Amino acid sequence: MSYPPPQGSVPPYGAPYGAPPPGQATPQGYPPPSSPYGQQPGYPPPQQFGQQHPGNMGHQQSYGMGPPQPQHYGQQQAGYPPQQHAPQQPYGAAFTQQPPASSNPQGQYGNHQQQFGSQQYGSSMPTPPSPGYGPNTMPVNDATAASAADALRKAMKGFGTDESTLIRTLCHYPGPLIPHLKQIYQQRHKRSLEADVASETRNHFEFALLSILRGPLQQDVFLLNKALKGLGTNEDLLNDVLIARSNADLNAIKQAYQSTYHHSLESAVNDDLSALTQRLFSMILSATRQEESAPVLPHSVDADVEELHRSTEGKHGTDELKVCSILSSRSDGQIRAIALAYEAKYRLSLEKVLAKEFSGHMKAALVQMVRAGSDRAMRDAVLLEDAMAGLGTKDDMLVSRVVRCHWDRQHMGQVKGAYKVKYGKDLVQRIKGETSGDYQKLLVAMVE
Repeated sequence: MSYPPPQGSVPPYGAPYGAPPPGQATPQGYPPPSSPYGQQPGYPPPQQFGQQHPGNMGHQQSYGMGPPQPQHYGQQQAGYPPQQHAPQQPYGAAFTQQPPASSNPQGQYGNHQQQFGSQQYGSSMPTPPSPGYGPNTMPVNDATAASAADALRKAMKGFGTDESTLIRTLCHYPGPLIPHLKQIYQQRHKRSLEADVASETRNHFEFALLSILRGPLQQDVFLLNKALKGLGTNEDLLNDVLIARSNADLNAIKQAYQSTYHHSLESAVNDDLSALTQRLFSMILSATRQEESAPVLPHSVDADVEELHRSTEGKHGTDELKVCSILSSRSDGQIRAIALAYEAKYRLSLEKVLAKEFSGHMKAALVQMVRAGSDRAMRDAVLLEDAMAGLGTKDDMLVSRVVRCHWDRQHMGQVKGAYKVKYGKDLVQRIKGETSGDYQKLLVAMVE
């Protein structure tokens, strides 16, 4: 029994973020909208500049981030002086126009006391946790879960295993409902679903199925422990789980890690990292980013751009902590505006500046922050290719990244489109070329 995937068509990669219903004008303004990662049917439409979300703390939004940015950088509030806006750019077009100066009143973003670079905006609506990171708001259907549990038990009972049923049943089962499925399986069959899957499958196929069965939150906790235990640190795993996450998700991850391993995530990370990289991840784990509902104000973006330039290209030596404090505390919408404004002003992408001025783990972390804020679907497409590129496939990393993307079907559609734009080939075919057997079938089922 397979759980039906969400209904509705996936918008093509590059379609406007939070596009209005047919017949309504798309808001103009700088910067151009990013890809519509994770936009959910029925989510409130983008708000005007400075306007707050009406709020629906129980509403679901996409895995790993908050709701779509509620305004466009440079979109003006009623009563503000008129501003000149750069025209919207198509995806991939070179940005050529510098953002305008702002005459916004004092007392907004950029003029308050800072802690790790986090700046107070007054009131902004907290971003709700992603599905699977807070109380479940999806309808729970005992009959559907019972049918899935019985199908899974039948597939593993007796001699041999029906791998096709395992794939069909689990590949699109909603992440927030995984704990309920495991509970129903235990009640009906007096067995652990994860233990049965572990005993009946092997290798990468087993790892992928268990990654699904942990659900989004516990999978993150598992990967963090894997990244930190033993000698050395798996920096890529650490970046994948912690960078560009909402405050609500980070707090849920920290609480679940403490409950699972009986020590704090902050102490585990501090013990594994050192020097400035340790400071950067302390900033990240403080979970004090600006919420996605916070305004993106032109004069504040310009101030950040100038500060980033002074801290990197504009001086001898790099002020690493200043760069870390800015990028770790800004929302995705703010980072996207900062990256576009930086390239417009200095004719060099912020990502290239960071790659030149930093090295090692810190460079990878900061670049991923900018990529996630600028275009999350493209960031994930690049991460998937990185897991497959070169000699040999990094299978555990590929599984973890596919599973993370697959929790949000709309985002997965965007990632496939971004992959096609970036690499000129189909993501499914690329995965087929790097995998085989039931492992291949499961990954393909999650991507398709």
